[in-house]
Amino acid sequence: MLKVGVLGAGHLGKIHLRLLQQSEKFELIGFYDPSAEMAEKVSQEFGYRSFSSIESLIEAVDVVDIVTPTLSHYDCAVKSIQAGKHVFLEKPISNTVEEAEHIIKLAREKGVKGQVGHVERFNPAFTAVKNKIENPMFIETHRLAEFNPRGTDVPVVLDLMIHDIDAILSVVKSKVKSVHASGVSVLSQSPDIANARIAFENGCVANITSSRISMKNMRKSRFFQKDAYISVDYLDIVCEVVKIKDAPEEDIKQAVSIYEKGGEDSLWKFLGTKDWGVIKTGFSPWRISMPNLQIDEPSWTMVRGAGYLMSRDSKEMPWEGRNNFFQTFSPLWDFRIEFFLYQWDNCNGFLQKE
Repeated sequence: MLKVGVLGAGHLGKIHLRLLQQSEKFELIGFYDPSAEMAEKVSQEFGYRSFSSIESLIEAVDVVDIVTPTLSHYDCAVKSIQAGKHVFLEKPISNTVEEAEHIIKLAREKGVKGQVGHVERFNPAFTAVKNKIENPMFIETHRLAEFNPRGTDVPVVLDLMIHDIDAILSVVKSKVKSVHASGVSVLSQSPDIANARIAFENGCVANITSSRISMKNMRKSRFFQKDAYISVDYLDIVCEVVKIKDAPEEDIKQAVSIYEKGGEDSLWKFLGTKDWGVIKTGFSPWRISMPNLQIDEPSWTMVRGAGYLMSRDSKEMPWEGRNNFFQTFSPLWDFRIEFFLYQWDNCNGFLQKE
Protein backbone atom coordinates (compact mmCIF):
# COMPACT_ATOMS: atom_id res chain seq x y z
CA MET A 1 0.00 0.00 0.00
CA LEU A 2 1.42 3.35 -1.05
CA LYS A 3 1.74 6.15 1.47
CA VAL A 4 0.23 9.39 0.17
CA GLY A 5 0.14 12.99 1.34
CA VAL A 6 -1.88 15.94 0.10
CA LEU A 7 -0.58 19.44 -0.56
CA GLY A 8 -3.44 21.90 -0.13
CA ALA A 9 -6.52 21.61 2.09
CA GLY A 10 -8.90 23.94 0.32
CA HIS A 11 -12.19 22.95 -1.32
CA LEU A 12 -10.70 20.32 -3.65
CA GLY A 13 -8.00 19.36 -1.16
CA LYS A 14 -10.60 18.25 1.39
CA ILE A 15 -12.30 16.12 -1.27
CA HIS A 16 -8.98 14.45 -2.11
CA LEU A 17 -8.28 13.84 1.57
CA ARG A 18 -11.66 12.20 2.09
CA LEU A 19 -11.36 9.94 -0.97
CA LEU A 20 -7.82 8.91 -0.16
CA GLN A 21 -8.78 8.06 3.40
CA GLN A 22 -11.56 5.81 2.03
CA SER A 23 -9.29 4.16 -0.54
CA GLU A 24 -8.02 0.62 -0.01
CA LYS A 25 -5.01 1.28 -2.28
CA PHE A 26 -3.43 4.16 -0.36
CA GLU A 27 -2.50 4.96 3.19
CA LEU A 28 -3.24 8.62 3.89
CA ILE A 29 -0.35 10.01 5.95
CA GLY A 30 -1.49 13.62 6.18
CA PHE A 31 -1.50 17.00 4.50
CA TYR A 32 0.19 20.38 4.36
CA ASP A 33 -1.48 23.76 3.90
CA PRO A 34 0.39 27.08 4.15
CA SER A 35 -2.51 28.59 6.09
CA ALA A 36 -2.01 27.67 9.74
CA GLU A 37 -5.64 28.54 10.45
CA MET A 38 -6.92 26.26 7.65
CA ALA A 39 -4.56 23.46 8.65
CA GLU A 40 -5.73 23.59 12.27
CA LYS A 41 -9.40 23.65 11.26
CA VAL A 42 -9.13 20.69 8.88
CA SER A 43 -7.02 18.70 11.31
CA GLN A 44 -9.46 19.18 14.19
CA GLU A 45 -12.62 18.66 12.11
CA PHE A 46 -11.55 15.54 10.18
CA GLY A 47 -8.66 14.13 12.20
CA TYR A 48 -6.08 14.30 9.41
CA ARG A 49 -2.46 14.79 10.44
CA SER A 50 -1.13 18.24 9.57
CA PHE A 51 2.52 18.67 8.59
CA SER A 52 4.45 21.85 9.34
CA SER A 53 6.22 22.08 5.96
CA ILE A 54 6.10 20.81 2.38
CA GLU A 55 9.48 19.14 2.85
CA SER A 56 8.42 17.17 5.91
CA LEU A 57 5.29 15.87 4.15
CA ILE A 58 7.20 14.90 0.99
CA GLU A 59 9.78 13.02 3.07
CA ALA A 60 7.07 10.97 4.82
CA VAL A 61 5.22 9.65 1.74
CA ASP A 62 5.59 7.71 -1.52
CA VAL A 63 3.07 9.77 -3.49
CA VAL A 64 2.37 13.50 -3.35
CA ASP A 65 -1.13 14.65 -4.30
CA ILE A 66 -0.86 18.31 -5.34
CA VAL A 67 -4.15 20.19 -4.93
CA THR A 68 -2.82 23.72 -4.67
CA PRO A 69 -3.57 26.82 -6.79
CA THR A 70 -2.30 26.38 -10.36
CA LEU A 71 0.41 29.00 -9.98
CA SER A 72 2.15 26.84 -7.34
CA HIS A 73 1.87 23.52 -9.20
CA TYR A 74 5.30 23.80 -10.76
CA ASP A 75 7.24 24.43 -7.54
CA CYS A 76 5.38 21.70 -5.62
CA ALA A 77 5.83 19.17 -8.43
CA VAL A 78 9.53 19.88 -8.89
CA LYS A 79 10.23 19.51 -5.14
CA SER A 80 8.31 16.23 -5.01
CA ILE A 81 9.89 14.72 -8.13
CA GLN A 82 13.41 15.72 -7.13
CA ALA A 83 12.81 13.85 -3.89
CA GLY A 84 11.93 10.76 -5.91
CA LYS A 85 8.22 10.82 -5.17
CA HIS A 86 5.37 9.98 -7.55
CA VAL A 87 2.99 12.89 -8.13
CA PHE A 88 -0.66 13.48 -8.87
CA LEU A 89 -1.43 17.01 -10.07
CA GLU A 90 -4.81 18.63 -10.29
CA LYS A 91 -5.38 20.06 -13.77
CA PRO A 92 -3.90 22.02 -15.35
CA ILE A 93 -0.49 20.47 -14.93
CA SER A 94 1.02 23.95 -14.66
CA ASN A 95 0.60 27.56 -15.70
CA THR A 96 2.79 27.49 -18.83
CA VAL A 97 3.78 25.00 -21.51
CA GLU A 98 7.45 25.40 -20.58
CA GLU A 99 6.77 24.50 -16.94
CA ALA A 100 4.66 21.51 -17.96
CA GLU A 101 7.35 20.18 -20.29
CA HIS A 102 9.99 20.53 -17.58
CA ILE A 103 7.85 18.62 -15.07
CA ILE A 104 7.42 15.77 -17.56
CA LYS A 105 11.11 15.73 -18.43
CA LEU A 106 12.13 15.73 -14.77
CA ALA A 107 9.74 12.88 -13.93
CA ARG A 108 11.26 10.76 -16.70
CA GLU A 109 14.78 11.51 -15.52
CA LYS A 110 13.95 10.57 -11.93
CA GLY A 111 11.96 7.48 -12.95
CA VAL A 112 8.77 8.47 -11.11
CA LYS A 113 5.18 8.34 -12.27
CA GLY A 114 2.94 11.34 -12.70
CA GLN A 115 -0.71 11.91 -13.56
CA VAL A 116 -2.86 14.98 -14.15
CA GLY A 117 -6.43 15.12 -12.87
CA HIS A 118 -8.32 15.03 -16.18
CA VAL A 119 -11.21 13.24 -14.48
CA GLU A 120 -13.57 13.46 -17.45
CA ARG A 121 -11.51 10.71 -19.11
CA PHE A 122 -13.06 8.38 -16.55
CA ASN A 123 -16.58 9.79 -16.59
CA PRO A 124 -18.92 6.77 -17.14
CA ALA A 125 -20.85 8.67 -19.83
CA PHE A 126 -17.66 9.16 -21.85
CA THR A 127 -16.11 5.74 -21.28
CA ALA A 128 -19.39 4.07 -22.33
CA VAL A 129 -19.25 5.55 -25.84
CA LYS A 130 -15.57 6.27 -26.42
CA ASN A 131 -15.06 3.12 -28.48
CA LYS A 132 -18.02 4.12 -30.68
CA ILE A 133 -16.42 7.45 -31.58
CA GLU A 134 -14.52 6.13 -34.58
CA ASN A 135 -13.89 8.99 -36.98
CA PRO A 136 -15.62 12.19 -35.83
CA MET A 137 -15.71 14.98 -38.40
CA PHE A 138 -17.47 17.65 -36.34
CA ILE A 139 -17.41 18.06 -32.56
CA GLU A 140 -19.27 20.61 -30.48
CA THR A 141 -18.80 21.09 -26.74
CA HIS A 142 -20.28 23.40 -24.12
CA ARG A 143 -18.82 23.53 -20.63
CA LEU A 144 -20.57 26.23 -18.63
CA ALA A 145 -20.40 26.97 -14.92
CA GLU A 146 -21.80 29.48 -12.49
CA PHE A 147 -19.27 32.00 -11.27
CA ASN A 148 -17.04 30.94 -8.39
CA PRO A 149 -13.98 32.99 -7.37
CA ARG A 150 -12.08 29.73 -6.86
CA GLY A 151 -10.07 28.94 -9.98
CA THR A 152 -9.96 32.47 -11.38
CA ASP A 153 -6.20 32.56 -10.96
CA VAL A 154 -6.03 31.01 -14.45
CA PRO A 155 -8.03 31.62 -17.67
CA VAL A 156 -11.21 29.63 -18.26
CA VAL A 157 -9.31 27.64 -20.91
CA LEU A 158 -7.09 26.12 -18.21
CA ASP A 159 -9.89 26.01 -15.66
CA LEU A 160 -12.69 24.36 -17.70
CA MET A 161 -12.02 24.03 -21.43
CA ILE A 162 -8.96 21.89 -20.82
CA HIS A 163 -11.25 18.94 -19.94
CA ASP A 164 -12.86 19.03 -23.39
CA ILE A 165 -9.56 19.59 -25.19
CA ASP A 166 -8.21 16.49 -23.47
CA ALA A 167 -11.26 14.39 -24.41
CA ILE A 168 -11.23 15.58 -28.02
CA LEU A 169 -7.53 14.87 -28.50
CA SER A 170 -8.11 11.35 -27.18
CA VAL A 171 -10.65 10.49 -29.91
CA VAL A 172 -9.43 12.45 -32.94
CA LYS A 173 -6.55 10.50 -34.45
CA SER A 174 -5.00 13.40 -36.33
CA LYS A 175 -2.65 16.29 -35.75
CA VAL A 176 -3.97 19.78 -35.12
CA LYS A 177 -3.85 21.95 -38.23
CA SER A 178 -4.98 25.30 -36.84
CA VAL A 179 -6.60 26.95 -33.84
CA HIS A 180 -8.75 30.09 -33.88
CA ALA A 181 -9.86 31.32 -30.48
CA SER A 182 -11.25 34.33 -28.68
CA GLY A 183 -12.05 35.12 -25.07
CA VAL A 184 -13.09 37.96 -22.82
CA SER A 185 -12.54 38.86 -19.19
CA VAL A 186 -15.75 39.85 -17.42
CA LEU A 187 -15.41 39.32 -13.67
CA SER A 188 -11.78 38.32 -13.20
CA GLN A 189 -8.38 39.42 -14.50
CA SER A 190 -8.23 36.58 -17.04
CA PRO A 191 -10.73 35.37 -19.71
CA ASP A 192 -13.95 34.10 -18.12
CA ILE A 193 -15.56 32.99 -21.37
CA ALA A 194 -13.82 31.60 -24.43
CA ASN A 195 -14.47 29.85 -27.71
CA ALA A 196 -11.98 27.87 -29.74
CA ARG A 197 -12.27 26.33 -33.19
CA ILE A 198 -9.72 23.56 -33.70
CA ALA A 199 -9.16 22.20 -37.21
CA PHE A 200 -7.37 18.89 -37.67
CA GLU A 201 -5.37 17.65 -40.64
CA ASN A 202 -7.93 14.91 -41.37
CA GLY A 203 -10.71 17.50 -41.82
CA CYS A 204 -12.31 17.19 -38.39
CA VAL A 205 -13.37 20.45 -36.77
CA ALA A 206 -14.02 20.95 -33.04
CA ASN A 207 -15.93 23.97 -31.77
CA ILE A 208 -15.40 24.39 -28.02
CA THR A 209 -17.14 26.89 -25.75
CA SER A 210 -16.39 27.38 -22.07
CA SER A 211 -17.72 29.90 -19.57
CA ARG A 212 -17.49 30.32 -15.82
CA ILE A 213 -20.04 33.15 -15.72
CA SER A 214 -23.09 31.19 -16.81
CA MET A 215 -26.51 31.15 -15.14
CA LYS A 216 -26.52 27.35 -15.19
CA ASN A 217 -24.06 24.47 -15.26
CA MET A 218 -23.61 22.45 -18.45
CA ARG A 219 -21.02 19.92 -19.59
CA LYS A 220 -22.05 18.48 -22.93
CA SER A 221 -20.20 17.22 -26.00
CA ARG A 222 -21.62 16.13 -29.36
CA PHE A 223 -19.69 14.05 -31.86
CA PHE A 224 -20.82 13.79 -35.50
CA GLN A 225 -19.44 11.10 -37.77
CA LYS A 226 -20.63 9.20 -40.81
CA ASP A 227 -24.03 7.64 -40.08
CA ALA A 228 -23.90 8.46 -36.37
CA TYR A 229 -24.45 11.16 -33.76
CA ILE A 230 -23.02 10.65 -30.27
CA SER A 231 -23.77 12.87 -27.30
CA VAL A 232 -22.14 12.90 -23.87
CA ASP A 233 -23.52 14.71 -20.86
CA TYR A 234 -20.70 14.71 -18.33
CA LEU A 235 -22.76 16.49 -15.68
CA ASP A 236 -25.82 14.21 -15.63
CA ILE A 237 -23.70 11.19 -16.69
CA VAL A 238 -25.90 10.40 -19.68
CA CYS A 239 -24.84 9.35 -23.17
CA GLU A 240 -26.67 8.61 -26.40
CA VAL A 241 -25.69 7.00 -29.69
CA VAL A 242 -27.95 7.58 -32.70
CA LYS A 243 -27.42 5.75 -35.99
CA ILE A 244 -29.19 5.82 -39.34
CA LYS A 245 -31.00 2.68 -40.39
CA ASP A 246 -31.80 2.24 -44.08
CA ALA A 247 -35.23 1.19 -45.28
CA PRO A 248 -35.46 -2.31 -46.85
CA GLU A 249 -34.95 -2.21 -50.62
CA GLU A 250 -38.09 -4.26 -51.32
CA ASP A 251 -40.28 -1.78 -49.43
CA ILE A 252 -38.77 1.08 -51.41
CA LYS A 253 -39.59 -0.65 -54.69
CA GLN A 254 -43.15 -1.29 -53.49
CA ALA A 255 -43.61 2.35 -52.51
CA VAL A 256 -42.38 3.54 -55.91
CA SER A 257 -44.70 1.09 -57.69
CA ILE A 258 -47.73 2.19 -55.68
CA TYR A 259 -46.98 5.84 -56.41
CA GLU A 260 -46.58 5.22 -60.12
CA LYS A 261 -49.93 3.37 -60.26
CA GLY A 262 -52.10 5.30 -57.82
CA GLY A 263 -50.42 8.64 -57.26
CA GLU A 264 -49.78 10.54 -54.07
CA ASP A 265 -52.97 9.51 -52.18
CA SER A 266 -52.28 5.81 -52.69
CA LEU A 267 -48.69 6.25 -51.61
CA TRP A 268 -49.71 8.10 -48.46
CA LYS A 269 -52.13 5.31 -47.51
CA PHE A 270 -49.34 2.78 -48.02
CA LEU A 271 -46.93 4.76 -45.87
CA GLY A 272 -49.62 5.04 -43.21
CA THR A 273 -49.41 1.28 -42.77
CA LYS A 274 -45.65 1.43 -42.35
CA ASP A 275 -43.37 3.18 -39.90
CA TRP A 276 -41.94 5.29 -42.67
CA GLY A 277 -40.88 8.85 -43.16
CA VAL A 278 -40.38 10.82 -46.36
CA ILE A 279 -37.57 13.30 -46.56
CA LYS A 280 -37.48 15.86 -49.35
CA THR A 281 -34.27 17.36 -50.63
CA GLY A 282 -33.99 20.51 -52.68
CA PHE A 283 -33.44 24.21 -52.20
CA SER A 284 -36.30 24.73 -49.76
CA PRO A 285 -36.26 23.74 -46.06
CA TRP A 286 -36.25 20.00 -45.57
CA ARG A 287 -39.32 18.32 -44.22
CA ILE A 288 -40.18 14.96 -42.76
CA SER A 289 -43.83 13.90 -43.00
CA MET A 290 -45.74 10.95 -41.62
CA PRO A 291 -49.11 10.37 -39.92
CA ASN A 292 -49.56 12.50 -36.80
CA LEU A 293 -46.00 13.75 -36.91
CA GLN A 294 -44.14 16.47 -38.78
CA ILE A 295 -40.67 17.83 -38.11
CA ASP A 296 -39.26 20.77 -40.03
CA GLU A 297 -35.61 21.30 -40.91
CA PRO A 298 -33.87 18.26 -39.43
CA SER A 299 -30.11 18.20 -39.34
CA TRP A 300 -28.83 17.60 -42.85
CA THR A 301 -25.76 15.84 -41.48
CA MET A 302 -27.93 12.95 -40.38
CA VAL A 303 -29.57 12.25 -43.75
CA ARG A 304 -28.60 9.53 -46.18
CA GLY A 305 -30.67 8.36 -49.15
CA ALA A 306 -31.94 4.81 -49.25
CA GLY A 307 -33.53 5.14 -52.68
CA TYR A 308 -35.31 7.60 -54.98
CA LEU A 309 -39.06 7.77 -54.67
CA MET A 310 -39.62 10.17 -57.51
CA SER A 311 -38.08 12.92 -59.60
CA ARG A 312 -40.13 15.56 -61.41
CA ASP A 313 -39.83 19.01 -62.88
CA SER A 314 -40.91 21.58 -60.29
CA LYS A 315 -43.30 23.20 -62.77
CA GLU A 316 -45.58 20.17 -62.38
CA MET A 317 -45.76 20.42 -58.59
CA PRO A 318 -48.60 22.74 -57.50
CA TRP A 319 -49.31 20.86 -54.24
CA GLU A 320 -49.11 22.44 -50.84
CA GLY A 321 -50.43 21.79 -47.34
CA ARG A 322 -49.32 20.29 -44.04
CA ASN A 323 -49.88 16.63 -44.92
CA ASN A 324 -48.49 16.71 -48.45
CA PHE A 325 -45.04 15.40 -49.23
CA PHE A 326 -44.32 18.23 -51.57
CA GLN A 327 -43.90 21.97 -51.36
CA THR A 328 -44.95 24.57 -53.94
CA PHE A 329 -42.05 25.92 -55.96
CA SER A 330 -41.79 28.94 -58.19
CA PRO A 331 -42.60 28.02 -61.83
CA LEU A 332 -39.41 29.88 -62.79
CA TRP A 333 -37.30 27.23 -61.10
CA ASP A 334 -36.33 24.19 -63.09
CA PHE A 335 -34.55 21.52 -61.10
CA ARG A 336 -35.11 17.98 -59.94
CA ILE A 337 -36.64 17.28 -56.54
CA GLU A 338 -35.62 13.96 -55.05
CA PHE A 339 -37.27 12.05 -52.23
CA PHE A 340 -35.84 9.37 -50.00
CA LEU A 341 -37.50 6.75 -47.81
CA TYR A 342 -36.31 5.73 -44.36
CA GLN A 343 -37.33 3.25 -41.72
CA TRP A 344 -38.94 5.03 -38.78
CA ASP A 345 -38.19 3.04 -35.66
CA ASN A 346 -41.17 3.12 -33.28
CA CYS A 347 -42.28 6.40 -34.83
CA ASN A 348 -39.52 8.19 -32.93
CA GLY A 349 -37.53 9.32 -35.93
CA PHE A 350 -35.53 8.03 -38.85
CA LEU A 351 -32.51 7.62 -36.56
CA GLN A 352 -32.03 4.37 -34.71
CA LYS A 353 -31.05 4.71 -31.05
CA GLU A 354 -28.67 2.24 -29.49
